[in-house]
Amino acid sequence: MGRKLSWRRALVTGASEGIGEAFGRELASRGSDLVLVARRRERLERLASELAAEFGIEAEVLAADLTDPEGLAAVEARLGVDERPVDLLVNNAGGASQHRPFLELDRDTLTDDLYLNALALLRLTHAGAVAMAKRGGGSVLNVSAGVAFYPLPGAAAYGASKAFVNNLSEALDHELRDAGVRVTAVCPGFTHTAAQRRLGMNVESIPSLLWMEAEEVATAAVRAAERGRALSSLSTTGRINAFLGRHLPHRLLLPLLARGQLRLAGR
Repeated sequence: MGRKLSWRRALVTGASEGIGEAFGRELASRGSDLVLVARRRERLERLASELAAEFGIEAEVLAADLTDPEGLAAVEARLGVDERPVDLLVNNAGGASQHRPFLELDRDTLTDDLYLNALALLRLTHAGAVAMAKRGGGSVLNVSAGVAFYPLPGAAAYGASKAFVNNLSEALDHELRDAGVRVTAVCPGFTHTAAQRRLGMNVESIPSLLWMEAEEVATAAVRAAERGRALSSLSTTGRINAFLGRHLPHRLLLPLLARGQLRLAGR
């Protein structure tokens, strides 16, 4: 294995809680300066102050809603700034409110979530990669999901958006390597955050061995990017999930997934 990658400044989206906050803590502990992005400025400022005090790093706050074109443009512009350049982009922000039957979804919310999961990630990846290539290198870390490896009845659009993230990341890691830019997609499974309760998911229906903590996800994800991996499932359970998703016939897999999604929705 070649030299491990390291970064001077990382921009993390969705940084105000959960996996995004864990990314901030993990990277700060490694000495990386930070640009923390999320909608809630107050939470970002509190986290930035805490990390700066604890780890002696510079933590910048950029409050932005990535489903709003102006907010997204502000983050794209920050990625292109040559003063205090960003050499690691962590695309962690995502929408997951589509874990319900397709016909019950609100179309505008569905559009916002898919914009955040796919198109905003695409635009930020492009903005970051262009800037990094001009400076001689950098990394993009895209947070996908374990469900990216198969169709997902009951959360069809969510699963499809994460499959997009995997395919995009693997292709770009190959395409951009000669420009010094590495792209990694990580695929965590069930992760303990506040999001599940907020979305009303029946978390008790998921066996405990399938869960990870946000801190575990962030540590394993940074390690995968550090090693220049194009795609990582982060854990043994994740690797088994990916193998089954790739190789089990869909006619057998889809009914199992559909029943699992109904249990997760408490039905």
